Amino acid sequence: MSQSNIPNITPTISITRDDASTLLLSSIALEELGLSHIINAEGEKLQYVLGTLPGFTGPAPTISDLLTINQSVRDTLRAVTNNEWVLQNKLDSLLSTPISIGPTGPTGPTGPTGGAPGPTGATGATGVTGTAGATGPIGPTGPDGATGVTGAVGATGATGPAGVTGATGLAGATGTAGATGPIGPTGADGATGVAGAVGATGAMGPAGATGVTGATGATGVTGTAGATGPIGPTGADGATGVAGAVGATGATGPAGATGATGVTGTAGATGPIGPTGADGATGVTGAVGATGATGPQGPIGDTGPSGPPSVLSGTQVQYITPTTVDLQDGAAVPFNTLISSQGSAVTFNSVTGEIIITEPGNYFVSWWVSVDGSSLSPIVTLSVNVNGVLHSNSSSPFLTEQFCGSEFIPVTIVPAVLTINNSTGNEIFLPDLAATANLTVVYLNV
Repeated sequence: MSQSNIPNITPTISITRDDASTLLLSSIALEELGLSHIINAEGEKLQYVLGTLPGFTGPAPTISDLLTINQSVRDTLRAVTNNEWVLQNKLDSLLSTPISIGPTGPTGPTGPTGGAPGPTGATGATGVTGTAGATGPIGPTGPDGATGVTGAVGATGATGPAGVTGATGLAGATGTAGATGPIGPTGADGATGVAGAVGATGAMGPAGATGVTGATGATGVTGTAGATGPIGPTGADGATGVAGAVGATGATGPAGATGATGVTGTAGATGPIGPTGADGATGVTGAVGATGATGPQGPIGDTGPSGPPSVLSGTQVQYITPTTVDLQDGAAVPFNTLISSQGSAVTFNSVTGEIIITEPGNYFVSWWVSVDGSSLSPIVTLSVNVNGVLHSNSSSPFLTEQFCGSEFIPVTIVPAVLTINNSTGNEIFLPDLAATANLTVVYLNV
């Protein structure tokens, strides 16, 4: 190993503020050099005990020897780590100290005017747009407006008087049906004469044989309808005669005046069903009527009851220590200070340092732990555990830093114990700060 070279500084030397800063930087560098030699010596000490130091062969170590040398190296490295912390603070303080500035020298002569101005440089790229600010809270809902007055309903028109019903006329006797003659040729339509009086209906004769259907004549002009006579009484139904053959249709004579309707007689026996006639042509669809006026709006119903409000409760604790603490592998951070607590879903045991969840539900967990190195491991790992079961890990190759994390943890079985554990595989060091660790657990009752 090389020896450190310390400069010869007499007590009467005169130095400036800048020289003092330079010497302080040199002293920090020399201390770092000395610490590196100590670490190298510890490594060679381990090599000697294990028998791997080149050129040296020692006795085989026992388990007790290995444990003793391991404890010795661990204590030395712990002291080196604490000294490194002091050197870091010293270097930060030195770098933040302003260096003295000498008096301003005399102004030099003005130099010659330069050449023509150079071309304008290209416009620089637009900077990255900043992160949007957080959205403000939603304002309260305004009150509902007053309901408008409902219009009055119009009056119903009066119903007109009913007309007088005419008397029922007597039914005429049914005449005997004559034999159907042959169908003659269709003559030309004559002019429609004046409607004559309706004769009495003769008795129905037997049905004759169906004759040949003649050609349909042209439709005559419709005569003027006669006045409706009084309805006569219904006569007795006559016996149904044998259906005769259908004769040829004769020319349509002028329509006689409509006689009074007789009293409806007793229904006779139902005759055989005749053949179905051809469907008539579909009439023209009538025009769609105008849409009626919209009725007045009904009154607005009452506002329903408000739903239950969201409730947040939880607990915040910290770990505060006056000295550096060794946290063994697998051990939990011993929280010892209650900052605040709301509700009964999350409780804190100040004796054991445990966070206990007493109600099932969803929980949001936020935590951070300051770590000041590890004895042997190059990586520090902290884990969040519920009832000793791993929920998540947080690892880093930087041994001296503040570890932090946030979790969303659903809890179905209570009570549940929440802990932050050292899962590095070796002990880690917790420094003495204003607050070394913090844990916040929020119960989301939504």
